[in-house]
Formats: sequence, structure tokens, C-alpha cells
Amino acid sequence: MVANNSRTDAHAQTGVRQLLRGLPVLKGEAPQFDTSAAPDDPAELFVEWLRTAVESGITEPHAMTLSTVTEDGSPSARVLILKDLDSAGWHFAVQAESRKGRELAARPVASLTFYWPQLVRQVRVSGPVVADDRDIAEADFLARPIGSRAMALTGRQSRSMADPGELDDALAIATLALAGSPGHVPAQWISYALQATEVEFWQGDPERRHHRLVYCLVGDAWSRKRLWP
Repeated sequence: MVANNSRTDAHAQTGVRQLLRGLPVLKGEAPQFDTSAAPDDPAELFVEWLRTAVESGITEPHAMTLSTVTEDGSPSARVLILKDLDSAGWHFAVQAESRKGRELAARPVASLTFYWPQLVRQVRVSGPVVADDRDIAEADFLARPIGSRAMALTGRQSRSMADPGELDDALAIATLALAGSPGHVPAQWISYALQATEVEFWQGDPERRHHRLVYCLVGDAWSRKRLWP
């Protein structure tokens, strides 16, 4: 019986391998990318690439993978939305009591990854994170849809849920609270700014002659160099 199960597992794994190998990759239309003409500031190039993604009709081009570090040093990742990019950094918001909120509080470093397959482009940003001023967090929260704010007010993100009915009850209470105090912002809502120390721009090529340009912060200035594919 064990042997049969082993053969079944092997066949299943082979089937998945064949499925994955049969999927096309790098089939997007890559725009022109002249690394020698790149601006001195990576934020400027990112905004250029982001605008191209928006104009190309890519769904949720501001979606990014936020990678943090757990207390034991393990990686932890999830997808969030970039809220802003300015001289203070790359902004995103979290609930302090969520898993990512706790991880950022314990180890205030992170990495952001953007991927636009239709353009065969990826951007990676890494560096320390700092909490924004309270007014920025409040403005971010109040700009969110009512359902999103109600969910945040439940204050239970990432906790175990024994009964799905608990969610309906908690949302009903939170929605009622917002109706009575629409300008309320929970203290646990935090806006963070990632202060980039390294930004890499990657543009894929079907022949694997990828274009890679990395910016590194040295003191107060950016240096940049091309990398092998």
C-alpha cells in the first residue's frame, strides 16, 4: 500500500512538472530599456516604469510583494498596494497587530517586489522602514472604502478564527461604530515608508539576455551598475 502511494505521488509530481514546463514564459512585449540613459535617481525610473504599466492597462500595477523577516529570521511575504512614493520613501500601510505589523515592529527592514509580466519587467526595492507621521496614517485610513475601514476596526487580522460567524458579528459592530464616528482612525493603523538603499530594475528577454540595472545608496548618493543576467 505504501509503495502504491509512493508511485501515485511520483506520478502526480511528474504531472505537475510537465504542466509547469509546458507553460510559456517571458511572452510580454518589453519596451525599450537603455540602461546607459537611466536617470541618477531610481525613484524617477520607477515612476517612469509605473506610468508605462498604467498606460499599458496592466491590472493593479501598484500591487507589490512586501517581504519582511520573522523573529527567528525566516522570510515572510504577502501582496500589498503601494500608497505613495516621495522623498521620504515608498509608502504602504499595515495594522500594527497583524503579522506583518508585528514583524516590522520587531525588525524594521523590508523588501518590495513589483512584477509586470505583460511588460516583462520587475523592480525590487529594499531597505529600512520607518513609521510615517500620524497625519499620513490617518489620511490613508480615511481614504479607504468603508468596508475596508470596518474590517480594520475589528482589530483581528491574522488571528485564528474558530467560527466564521465571528466575522459577521465583528464587522457589524465596526460598521455601526464608523456610522457614529466616521472620522475615527484606530491607533493601530500605521503608514510606513521604506527608505530604499538598493533598487534593482529587471527587464526580461526570451533568450535570457536580461537587462538588469541596480542602484545602491552610498552615503547620500546613488551609484548604479549593470548586472549579468
